Amino acid sequence: MRLEARLRDSARRFGNKIALVAGDVRLTYAELDAQSNRLSASLIRGGVKPGDRVLTALDNGYEAVVSFFGIWKAGAVPCPLHPSIKADKLAVILESTEASVVISHARQRATAEAAIGRTKVRPLLVLAQMDKNGDLGDALRFEELAERKAKGPARRFTSGKALALIIHTSGSTGRPKGVMLTHANVEAACEAISFYLGNTPDDIVLNVLPLSFGYGITQVVTMVMVGGTLVLEKSFAFPRKIMERLAEVRATGFPLVPPMAALIAGMKDLATGDEPFLPHLRYITSAAAAMPPAFIERLQHLFPAAQLFLMYGQTECLRATYLPPEEVARRPLSVGRAIPGTRAFVVDEDGLPVEPGTIGELVVEGPHVMSGYWGDGLASVRALSPLAEGNRLHTGDLFHADADGFLYFVSRRDDIIKTRGEKVSPQEVECALYALPGIKEAAVGGVDDPVFGQVIRAYVVVEDGVTLTERDIIRHCASRLEDYMVPKSVEFRDALPRTATGKIRLGADGTNDTIRENAA
Repeated sequence: MRLEARLRDSARRFGNKIALVAGDVRLTYAELDAQSNRLSASLIRGGVKPGDRVLTALDNGYEAVVSFFGIWKAGAVPCPLHPSIKADKLAVILESTEASVVISHARQRATAEAAIGRTKVRPLLVLAQMDKNGDLGDALRFEELAERKAKGPARRFTSGKALALIIHTSGSTGRPKGVMLTHANVEAACEAISFYLGNTPDDIVLNVLPLSFGYGITQVVTMVMVGGTLVLEKSFAFPRKIMERLAEVRATGFPLVPPMAALIAGMKDLATGDEPFLPHLRYITSAAAAMPPAFIERLQHLFPAAQLFLMYGQTECLRATYLPPEEVARRPLSVGRAIPGTRAFVVDEDGLPVEPGTIGELVVEGPHVMSGYWGDGLASVRALSPLAEGNRLHTGDLFHADADGFLYFVSRRDDIIKTRGEKVSPQEVECALYALPGIKEAAVGGVDDPVFGQVIRAYVVVEDGVTLTERDIIRHCASRLEDYMVPKSVEFRDALPRTATGKIRLGADGTNDTIRENAA
């Protein structure tokens, strides 16, 4: 079943039930279905054809959810992007996807128009939260498209093999990779997730994870699948307010990443009195990075009524493994075993399964594995092997398994930095550094951090006679990169270590762990 058909089915079964809460907006299933129908009709009138790509750069608000389903109902493919994306990167993705529409917040209009101006692509520009008295120019107002009455019969599609998402993630080359997921891929992953979490129509999930991120998107789809309620918050910038919001909405599910757990663990006055804190909270999930055992213990102390699910996944398959809550005490460092209906196991360099305790590459098999990378056949061939049912994904991550088949993450083979639950390519940050006049050499590494997993550190060599401060460099990066990519510290060097062939030899701590090409 296609993803928009899931919404239609839930609208039929739970029409008057609240599907979505985002700020002051509350939409029932019937209203979400109707708004996405109207947006779909507006996109079709605007020339959107089946298979067209639609870029969205939206905060966690009702507009993002309506956009997903409206785009699917038009037969098009959402390409969700982080709302803080900068013009240079947006232009690259716009040109690569040849998108027919860009949907953005009005405050990001200058960024969107700058990106469009740097390409030959001329998409429709749709702006959300635009001042009613503001000059739209050639742009369209999102709210009008979602409220305009539809004319004519709606499009209906049945093929689960059609693309449902292109999620862009940092690649080791510095250019964003477009992970192509079909409707069948997303449905298979979300059905498995919903099964092991035991989701029902009674669930209320509070989500602060960005909807440009696979982990965030699965919260939307799983709740629609079961007829639950999704409560969206824009960020975790104010943890205490999120704790209050969890209590206010009586959330039963709370997805987080380890940096969020670190902030919660540091809140000393949550568990007070005889009553357990948030007794209605049924489960907490964690993905995107390893969860330190100390954080696990603190979460279990603060939320004794909640089951903790530790998970591992990649954008290329959304979710690969989960650790049942009853195993957390015995195997706190494990990410569990394959999600239902799939396989995940460790292989050697020849692709053969290894013995327990032996380190090798994790491979994932099943109907949830992506169909490939957008416009990059070579990378697709390297990452995927076709199977009778689905694909085999070569994750590039090093794992080992214990005698019971439980998997343990060891390290990544590439130099991707994982910070705040997001993947960051060092080369992409280095390109931004080299754009600053006065930078002679630059390299980037990830430094272990108890809150964010890793933080980004820049190592730079400044040209003779040039004066740059750490603040100058960080401010420059902030003007060119998404906020999670901006270095948190800068180390000035007289020179960067190189090999005899001129390659920078730099590890996470600024030493000689990893060899990478200069990004200049």
